[in-house]
Order: sequence, then structure tokens, then C-alpha cells
Amino acid sequence: MSKSLNLFVPAIGVTTLALGLAYGLSSRDYGAQTIETLETRVQQTEENVARAIAEAQAAAEEAARLQAERDQLEQLAAEAAMSGSDLTAPAPVIEGKYGLGRTALPEEIAAWDVDVLPDGRGLPVGQGDVFTGEEVFVDQCASCHGDFAEGVGNWPVLAGGFDTLANEDPVKTVGSYWPHLSTAWDYINRSMPFGAAGTLTPDETYAIVAYILYSNDLVDDDFVLSNENFTEVEMYNSDGFVVDDRPELEYAEWQAEPCMVNCKETVEITMRATFLDVTPEGGGDSVMNDATTSDSPVFSASASAEPTEESAAVEETGGVDPALVAAGESAFRQCKSCHQVGENASNRTGPALNGILGHTIGAVDGFRYSDVFQEANAAGEVWDAENLAAFLADPRGSMAGTKMSFRGVRDEADITALIAYLQSFEE
Repeated sequence: MSKSLNLFVPAIGVTTLALGLAYGLSSRDYGAQTIETLETRVQQTEENVARAIAEAQAAAEEAARLQAERDQLEQLAAEAAMSGSDLTAPAPVIEGKYGLGRTALPEEIAAWDVDVLPDGRGLPVGQGDVFTGEEVFVDQCASCHGDFAEGVGNWPVLAGGFDTLANEDPVKTVGSYWPHLSTAWDYINRSMPFGAAGTLTPDETYAIVAYILYSNDLVDDDFVLSNENFTEVEMYNSDGFVVDDRPELEYAEWQAEPCMVNCKETVEITMRATFLDVTPEGGGDSVMNDATTSDSPVFSASASAEPTEESAAVEETGGVDPALVAAGESAFRQCKSCHQVGENASNRTGPALNGILGHTIGAVDGFRYSDVFQEANAAGEVWDAENLAAFLADPRGSMAGTKMSFRGVRDEADITALIAYLQSFEE
């Protein structure tokens, strides 16, 4: 038994030694891995810190650059204010870019560059005549602006007003006020018809503008407007505007302290916005021509219009029904752009109409009639109620070849009232 035990002792010692060596080796490998992992983490932390420091330094440099630019702009603004130089001049160009946006594509620029300038730049190729313009205007524009551009309700009047610009309440129309024809073309092309902007073709726009010019007696009825003769049209008020020189002459003075002495004790209201509304929601007779600062406009239907001085005079003489004359006066608004009646009436685009009923056709002195009127005059034809009514209803159908650019009065009641109104004016 003792020999057997002796044999096991060396074996146990060798096994223990082997186990000890294995444990030592594994512990050394684990320690090496741990150290390697810690070294990697330290290296990553150092890299992150270095990167954060670099980013912070870059941000500080950018902030310093922006602050320098701001200081430079403030200094330039202060110098401009002190010297009274042109405050409308473009901002100074600063070197460098912010890296925002991109260069616009040619087609993008072309899509935005649609304005028309007074010298004709931007006009598309096209043309339109007065007669075509009348048809398009009636279909697209007359519901707001009237058949003769005289305005409907509180919608703007586009014709007339030439003798009102010096008044306290001038009538500013395309004919009387606008200095450049390009303003009318560009606005109509891009903004009209109301509610359907941009639907007009270039030719339709040329035609509408030609008709508006004709309604203002600026062109003849055979006029054709095109991109080629556009700049040849001379507007009535082309010399009525001056160059704005306030930046050079006045802006510097405005930098002083404002005057706060000798102020007015009361404020006077001269007009209310409701009477200046050019795009009203409801209807009513136009106040564009006769609104005043002393009273409010009175809106009334034409059938119930108050009798005028002329109608009162007719009533006193036992003539035509004054209410019918008053209604005719309202209906005559669509004729005013071409015809005049009453005292000092003169020929315009159309002849004066005093004493027209019972008068020989085409016989008003000083007016140049078309061939069809000259033929009727030679035949001794006379304006009676019947043929005058037919002519008012359909001028071109009644007098084929007439130069009168008017499609006719639609309402028979208006025709009757118009004849009564004209009958109230003796020659």
C-alpha cells in the first residue's frame, strides 16, 4: 500500500504545476487584453477631445468673422447717416459666401422675368385692333368696368377724367393719369380678368389695351396696337410725373429731431375708406366721378333715380316723363365717353346729340361721318324714335359700316329711357 501512495505523489505534483502554469498564462492574456482595451478607449477619448477642440475653435473663428462683418456694416451705416448720403443705395458687398442656395436656372429666371417696361422690353410678339378689343372687353371686362370703360358700381372707371387732375378729387384713369402704356398692358396681362388672371392671350391683351386707348380718345377706331408700335403711343399724362430726388435732397434733412411744436389741435377727416373702395362686394352707382369730401355718395337704382334739373325743367313744360328722363340720364353714362349733351356740348369721338330726335341723320356740323351716315344724309333720312331705337339696340346691324364701336344697348327699357333723355335736350 505504501508503494502505491508514493507513486501518486509525483503525479499530483506535476498536475498541480501544470494547472498553475495554465492559470498564470491565462491571467497574463486577460491582463494584456484589458490593458489593450483601456489604451484604445483612452486613444478614442483623446481623439474626441481633439475634434471637439477643433470644432470649437472653428466656431469661434466664424463668430469672430461674422462679428467683424456686422461691425463693418454698422460703421458704414453710421457713416452714411452722418454724411446724409443716398440711403437707398445697394448694401455693400462683403467678400465671402455663406454657402446657401444655388444659382437660378435660366428657365427659372425666365418664368419670373415677365414684367413689361415703358420702353417695350418684355413685350411678346402680337397685335390687336380696337374692334376686336371691344368684343373681348365686353366679354371679359365690361361686367366690372362697363361697355365703355365708364365703370360699374364702385369698380374703377378706365376712361375720361382729363379735365379733373387739378381738382381736389381727380378721376385717375388709364387715359387721364397713367404716364406709361406698359403699366396698363402689364397689369391686364398678369392680373385680369378679375378671378381669372393670366388667361388672356397676348393678342387679346393688345386688343383690350387698344380699346381702352380708343375709349379715351387717344387713338382712332381703326387703330391696331402691336409690339412694333407700342412705344409710339403718346399718353396724355406722360409728362405729369417727376423723378423722385428725395434721397439726394431731403433724406439728410429727415435725420434731424422731428418738430414737436405748433401742432394742429384737431384732425380733419376728409374722406372715408369705404367711399374709396375700388373692389366692392356689392353694387351701386359709381362714385368715382363725383365723390366729394363734404358729403356721402347716395346709391340708388337707375329706375328710382331722383329727377335732375333737366328733368324738372321738362316736367314744368309738360314734356317727357321726368322719371323716364332721370332713368335715361343714368343709362347715358355708357355714352358719355364718346357723346356730349347739354350746354356747351361739343363733338368728341362721336357727335354732340342735342336735338338729335327729328334731326337729319349725319348732319351735325363739324363731325366727320362714315360713308353709311353720309348716304343716309344724302337720302334725307331723319332720326325718329323708331330708327333711333333700332340703332341703339344694334348699331352695326342698323347702319352697316358705321365706325361706332358699340355692340348696342341690351335693355329695351334703357333704350326708351335714353330716347326720352335725348329728347329733353333741344338743339
